Amino acid sequence: MMTRVLLVDDDADLCETLQAGLVRRDFSVTFRTSEREALALLDQGDFDVIVTDLTMKEIGGIELCREVLARRSDVPVVVLTAFGSLESAVAAIRAGAYDFISKPVQLDILAIAIRRAAAHRALREEVKRLRLEAREGARFDALLGQSPAMAEVKDRLARVAESEATVLITGESGTGKEVVARLLHSKGRRADGPFVAVNCAAMPEPLLESELFGHVRGAFTDAKESRPGLLAQARGGTLFLDEVGDMPLGLQPKLLRVLQERQVRQVGGTSEIPIDVRVVAATNRDLESAVEAKRFREDLYFRLNVIHLALPPLRSRVGDVLPLAQHFITDVARRDRKNVTGIAPEAASCLVHYPWPGNVRELQNCIEHAVALARYELLASDDLPTKIKNYQSSHVLLAADNPTELVPMEEVERRYMLRVLDAVQGNKTAAARILGIERKTLYRKLERFGIDVDADDPKARR
Repeated sequence: MMTRVLLVDDDADLCETLQAGLVRRDFSVTFRTSEREALALLDQGDFDVIVTDLTMKEIGGIELCREVLARRSDVPVVVLTAFGSLESAVAAIRAGAYDFISKPVQLDILAIAIRRAAAHRALREEVKRLRLEAREGARFDALLGQSPAMAEVKDRLARVAESEATVLITGESGTGKEVVARLLHSKGRRADGPFVAVNCAAMPEPLLESELFGHVRGAFTDAKESRPGLLAQARGGTLFLDEVGDMPLGLQPKLLRVLQERQVRQVGGTSEIPIDVRVVAATNRDLESAVEAKRFREDLYFRLNVIHLALPPLRSRVGDVLPLAQHFITDVARRDRKNVTGIAPEAASCLVHYPWPGNVRELQNCIEHAVALARYELLASDDLPTKIKNYQSSHVLLAADNPTELVPMEEVERRYMLRVLDAVQGNKTAAARILGIERKTLYRKLERFGIDVDADDPKARR
């Protein structure tokens, strides 16, 4: 496949001369005499290398380098100039140029520079692909499990991986939402593209906006250089919005517009940049409740929730606990060079009866703890963390043999409702589904029982 070159110079005669010479050397060359036309063409097509003059009438080669870096950081830029000073070379390299060549241009030297830049780009892409494959291979085992709940998740994953539709992954912390997002990417059509993840809860609104959309130089006090946003960096791949339920409310309409228009405007910018990404979002929040409480935009929720993947908590797939534990034992023992091969019966009983509020992540941490302390080939209960080996079920008894201890039916309902909410960590949608009632009915009952419907702790009272 011929190297695709975009040549930018306001001297049309020079462009034609260079184009003819490079075509004879087996390059595919397109030229533009306007920097803005070149940037518009770059947004529409794909090029392996950009060759640009340093001194032009519109924005100049240095600024063009910055614009290319903001829009397509993967495309290397070779700068041409009639002023072969050290200062010009340093300015070009600082602006993001890959190489610097003085005029008058020698075609053989330019061809070598272009091939070297194209090879550099191909190498970077190959390294990214191999790193991604290595990560995916390591992470796939995190979906171990043969329980009916996991079988359903794997079946649904296989059916939606090839789709371009937006996916919303929900589940408690530690259930493997990012693992599933990476699998969706690696098994889909965009596997050769980048996987870019951003935690929407980890940054204040202005910083998150700049990270997602990018910014131009001078957009704010510390914006000394233009920077591409994560939406631009994920071009041809997947953007993973982790903890999307915690995205600042003021930023949500801007994200909605990007998802609808498939274009992004950098902070401080004036032009729209097309995007080509698949969006996968994840949250441990009950977004339907957040929509009703006006903490999350309903239109954005529907835009994200085209395909819904609900990951089951570990306590609902008890049959997977020991296989997962054995998998982690094998990995950790190999890493730490310890002769630990399995789990003693009493330790296995502790693992099975513990409710795992931290899910798979907590189980993995537990096994690392136990292997570090283990003295024998089989993990003993004494090797486990204290709260796991000493765990006692806290289920509330709803009946007793002594008639004086019996309670009215309404109290039974209240206690059971609290128990269900506790089990699903306050997720009202999941609780209503388990209880077999509508969410509105659940809210009415919670209010009647004096339970705070907005509290994170499902047992909180008004």
